[in-house]
Amino acid sequence: MATVCFVIPCWNEEKVVGKVVKSIRSTFKATGHTFVVVVVNDQSSDNSSEVARKSGAIVIDHILNQGAGGAVATGLRYARENGFDYVVTLDADGQHDPSDARSCLEKTIESEADLLIGSRMIDTGDMSSSIVLGNKGLSVISNLLFGIKVSDSQSGLRVFSQKAIENLRWKSSRYEFCSEMLLRAKQERLEIKEHPIKAIYTDYSNSKGQNRYSAVANGVHIVKQLVKWRITGVFE
Repeated sequence: MATVCFVIPCWNEEKVVGKVVKSIRSTFKATGHTFVVVVVNDQSSDNSSEVARKSGAIVIDHILNQGAGGAVATGLRYARENGFDYVVTLDADGQHDPSDARSCLEKTIESEADLLIGSRMIDTGDMSSSIVLGNKGLSVISNLLFGIKVSDSQSGLRVFSQKAIENLRWKSSRYEFCSEMLLRAKQERLEIKEHPIKAIYTDYSNSKGQNRYSAVANGVHIVKQLVKWRITGVFE
């Protein structure tokens, strides 16, 4: 059995983060793994921190907002300092099914992957066409520019092995950190794999930034950053 640290970057999610924490704890209680749920509160202005703590999570509060990339980095640092075997990252808004997190963890252990991406693009289901097109487009561009062959480069459900926990670092703090993480993983010669997960989009998650217009804006920003990295050298 493994020791697992679930890392949830959180910004103003008091309405759902408690349910997410409880669902993870319930799902993994019977697995035999030793685990903790760590919520990285990225300077929320609501009661996310208190709700997460009362739901059974360890909460790390950022004094300054550092973005999703900074929050995930904080979670990995906690896992590294406390000697966990694996880290599993999930979004705080309920987009990820804990049963998918469980299957991704087991697949990582079975396949000995260093970094496993929970891919929504293998079975797109009810995802909107704009989100599917945007995510596939970003993945194609990542492949063309850097030779990284993944179907869902922006997925927030990821599993990190101990090797990845020890070696992965990135500089980005906002949305583009997902892409930089893959570039850094390739630089470190980490084994990257994928596993299918469901795409869960609710009215709540859509209101938090998964609508068509914000997705397009974020995608454009990420493409610009990818091109900049290709020109200037991301590995500097």
